[in-house]
Amino acid sequence: MTSPFLSSQAPVCPQNLIDLALGFAPPRVAIARAGAALPMQAAYEATQAGLMTPVFVGEKMMIQAQADELAWDISGYALHDTNGEEEAGMTAARLCGEGAADVLMKGQLHTDVFMKSAVARDNGLRTGERFVHIFHISHPNGGKPLLLSDAAVNVAPDLKTRQTAIVEIVDLMQRLGADKPKLAILSATESAIPSVPSSMEGKELAEWARENVKNAEVSGPLALDLILSMEAVKTKGLMDDPVAGQADAIIVPDIVSGNALFKSLVYVAGGCAAGLVTGAKVPILLTSRADPAAARMASAALASIRCGLPK
Repeated sequence: MTSPFLSSQAPVCPQNLIDLALGFAPPRVAIARAGAALPMQAAYEATQAGLMTPVFVGEKMMIQAQADELAWDISGYALHDTNGEEEAGMTAARLCGEGAADVLMKGQLHTDVFMKSAVARDNGLRTGERFVHIFHISHPNGGKPLLLSDAAVNVAPDLKTRQTAIVEIVDLMQRLGADKPKLAILSATESAIPSVPSSMEGKELAEWARENVKNAEVSGPLALDLILSMEAVKTKGLMDDPVAGQADAIIVPDIVSGNALFKSLVYVAGGCAAGLVTGAKVPILLTSRADPAAARMASAALASIRCGLPK
C-alpha cells in the first residue's frame, strides 16, 4: 500500500532556472559511460533545450544504439570510445581536466567508480578545495527554492567542509540572483547545548560566517520548524533572527539528516531536486537512476549557471 504521506504531484523543472541558464553558452558536458537509456535521454533533452553540448564517453556501439532509439543524429558531437566503467570515468574526468569539457556528468557507472575518477590526481580536476554536494530544490507550485548541502557526498563533514559549503552555496545563490542569501545551520534545537553536538557546531559555524562571509545572513543552530515556518518563529519568539522562517538554504550536520531532508522534500512535497558537486575544476553532475526527467533537466540548467560561460 502506498504511504499517504507521499506526494502525488510530479516534479517540475522550474522555467526560471532554464531561462537563467539560457543566458549563458551551453557548457560541454562529458558524460561518463553515456551508452544507456537514462543518461542518453537526459543528454538529448538538455541538448534540445539548449542547456548543454554533449561529449559522449563510453562504448561507441552502445551510445549509437541509444541515439538511434531516440532518432538523434549525434554525428556532430565528440564521442570517445572506451571499454567498461573505469576507463569511461577516467576518460571523461581527464577531458574535463584538460579543458576539453566544462562539466563532468555521471552516466551508467557506479558512483564510487565515478567519484574515484573525479578525485584521481592525474585527471587534473582537484583544486585543493573540498568537494561539496548542493541540491537546489523547487516546489511544483513555484515559489522560492531551497538549497541544501550536503546530502550525497560527505558522510560526516567537519567544520572546515561545512564552511566550504557555506561559501559555495552563497556563491551559487548569487549566480541565481540572490543579493544576500539567508543560510540556516540545521540542528535539533535553536539553543547551543553540549549534549547536542550539532547545536554547538551550528553556533560556531554561524559565528565563523558572520566574521568571514560578508555577503550573506547565516544563523544557527536552528531546528527545521524554525527554518521553514514563520508561525513557529513567532511562537518561539525568534522574530529578531534574520534567517529564521525565511531561509534560502540549509547546511546539514551529516549525510543522514541531509539525505532524509532531501528525500522528504522530493517524495513528500513533490520537489524537483537539481544537484551538483562543487570544489573540482568543473561542476560535477552526480545523477541517480531514480532521478526523474525534471530533476535531470534542472541539474543541467544548474550546471550551466554554475559555469556561467559567456555567449
